[in-house]
Amino acid sequence: MEQRIAVLVSAIVGTFVIALFAAVARSAGTLGDVDDVAATATRWQRTTFWGLVVLFVPAIAFSLTKIPYGRASAPSVVVVRATGAQWIWQITPDSVAAGQPVEIRVTGADVNHGFGIYDTSHRLVAQTQAMPGVTNVLRYTFTTPGTYRIRCLEYCGLGHHTMSTQLTVTAAR
Repeated sequence: MEQRIAVLVSAIVGTFVIALFAAVARSAGTLGDVDDVAATATRWQRTTFWGLVVLFVPAIAFSLTKIPYGRASAPSVVVVRATGAQWIWQITPDSVAAGQPVEIRVTGADVNHGFGIYDTSHRLVAQTQAMPGVTNVLRYTFTTPGTYRIRCLEYCGLGHHTMSTQLTVTAAR
């Protein structure tokens, strides 16, 4: 149905544009006084501008009602806060459900850290930077339950190798 409306509106606008070009082409060969030609051109410009405003403002307003974004009810997002400090990760909460979108807000308390999430097969599945004074948002949906390791990916000092924690992903409820 919306596609038919779009085709109809396009046909009407196209016909209007063709008629406008025909009118301009028809009057192009006519000689006249410069002031009369300028006045006629100004009237055409004003009429065309307001005609397009009258056509396109309702068309745009109508098309905005048909935008599909945000229509479906998205599953609720779980917010996890992760702070890196020499040489620990503070993760709250430390457990999420599989299949539910997670928004991990990552920051650093002292120096830059690399926030890396490894799955149960020890593959890196998501990463971002943890920087002091900056909160980076990492969005991820865990599909498989298990224990995911959080490791620092950027050398942050002598205890860098001990900077590890875990995030438990439980079966979907």
